[in-house]
Amino acid sequence: MSGSYDDSIGVEVSSDSFWEVGNYKRTVKRIDDGHRLCNDLMNCIHERARIEKVYAQQLTEWAKRWKQLVEKGPQYGTVERAWCAFMSEAEKVSELHLEVKGSLMNEDFEKIKNWQKEAFHKQMMGGFKETKEAEDGFRKAQKPWAKKLKEVEAAKKAYHAACKEEKLAISREMNSKADPALNPEQLKKLQDKVERSKQDVLKMKEKYEKSLKELDNATPQYMENMEQVFEQCQQFEEKRLRFFREVLLEVQKHLDLSNVASYKNIYRELEQNIKTADAVEDLRWFRANQGPGMSMNWPQFEDDEWSADLNRTLSRREKKKASDGVTLTGINQTGDQVPQLNKHSSVSSYEKNQSYPTDWSDEESNNPFSSTDANGDTNPFDEDTSPAMEVRVRALYDYEGQEQDELSFKAGDELTKMENEDEQGWCKGRLDNGQVGLYPANYVEPIQ
Repeated sequence: MSGSYDDSIGVEVSSDSFWEVGNYKRTVKRIDDGHRLCNDLMNCIHERARIEKVYAQQLTEWAKRWKQLVEKGPQYGTVERAWCAFMSEAEKVSELHLEVKGSLMNEDFEKIKNWQKEAFHKQMMGGFKETKEAEDGFRKAQKPWAKKLKEVEAAKKAYHAACKEEKLAISREMNSKADPALNPEQLKKLQDKVERSKQDVLKMKEKYEKSLKELDNATPQYMENMEQVFEQCQQFEEKRLRFFREVLLEVQKHLDLSNVASYKNIYRELEQNIKTADAVEDLRWFRANQGPGMSMNWPQFEDDEWSADLNRTLSRREKKKASDGVTLTGINQTGDQVPQLNKHSSVSSYEKNQSYPTDWSDEESNNPFSSTDANGDTNPFDEDTSPAMEVRVRALYDYEGQEQDELSFKAGDELTKMENEDEQGWCKGRLDNGQVGLYPANYVEPIQ
């Protein structure tokens, strides 16, 4: 026996096998992981839904801002409409992404939440019922085999200890034979020790082999019971995996706008709008509305200047008193805190809620049309205003004069206010080119 013994026999080789005692816990942990993965998938979908919402909002804000800029800008005609078609596309795509957000949260998110609630049942003491059932099943299946395995380990340890003791006894006996001082009685004791150790080795070996045999006999039943519990866990996990696949496919359908008919129509319509842009048509429009094709009040013989000025003044004042506001054409809005004016509509916001006297005369002190000369020879646009009253102002909006005594300017232009606002909301001013005339008081602001 001494020749067959090796110290390495006692070294345990670690194993990561499922069949090792306690290694079933990885399968049990997978159940808890399944619940956590449901939470992870819901968080994933929730974040994507939030991205869809933010993107939709950004598209809407972009479309609104650029639509205003294009409409107020110098672009015109069919190319302007083609440009604005991009903003319409953004608004429609924004609506679709809001629908995606709604589908993700109201359908996919809620579906996972409800499935998780039905599949995992919380216990009063914490944990899930499914986890405890799997743990109890594995422990019950493994307990008898684990007990026999423990007996085998104990028998193996005792056998190895007996072998070691036998080896030591034999070594002491051999050393004593070379010692002349050792008496026969002592030598006899060492020999008896060797004999007893050999018997112990045989006895421990027999016990070790018997425990191994019993363990081998119990192994098939152990494997069957463990397989049964494991298969139950597999079925539970299979339901989760199939459910996740189903949900992910639904998420994919909600995200894939390429298969949405309305999404394709958006870009089909956008392409059509762009193709309708016609350079020739736009040039023809500009010629008719901004170029040589415009009508013109060519100079004609007129009566004396005083009468003409008075007639214009009467015309303007009667026009203002006839309605709540004055219709202005050719006025472009360029600010955010102004009446809604643009190049496609005429408005009279600055005249609203203004009250005017029922009668008036040219002798009113603040009337810019009044004449201070008894003979009526003084032109109200003569540059005889005291320099002390002049104030530099900046235009807030575009204004195109509708009569000969009115100024025309663009937003941002600077001019000099020569007289304060009259009761009808008009001021007298002078452009930097020297032209003097009237303009709406609320279309400018003082330069600080």
